[in-house]
Amino acid sequence: MAFEVRGKGGIRVEWNDDAVGRAARRGAARGLALSAEHVRGTAVNNAPQDTSALRNSATASHDADELTAAVSFDTPYAVRQHEELDYHHRTGGAKYLERALDTESDTVARLIQAQIRKALGT
Repeated sequence: MAFEVRGKGGIRVEWNDDAVGRAARRGAARGLALSAEHVRGTAVNNAPQDTSALRNSATASHDADELTAAVSFDTPYAVRQHEELDYHHRTGGAKYLERALDTESDTVARLIQAQIRKALGT
């Protein structure tokens, strides 16, 4: 984007769609990566803890080309622990990943927005 101000009030604005789009996309990808890590951390804190295997299996990933991100837990019992509302734990509980996304959705939006703004230099 370029601005040129000329005498007698003349203004010329040049907009480079491709460069702006690429910068915004890079910012969005970075924001998604940061957001996935943030949600992962919150979900780990929400997850049941016995041997720490479940919490230690948490992974955040993202695909910059597709602008997608994911958080997963990789133990044989992760899904059951997440879904079983009748299990009782000293620390953490059911719906640990779902609760993390619900409670942190505003933060996720702000992280992505901030990275887009940063990439655009605003």
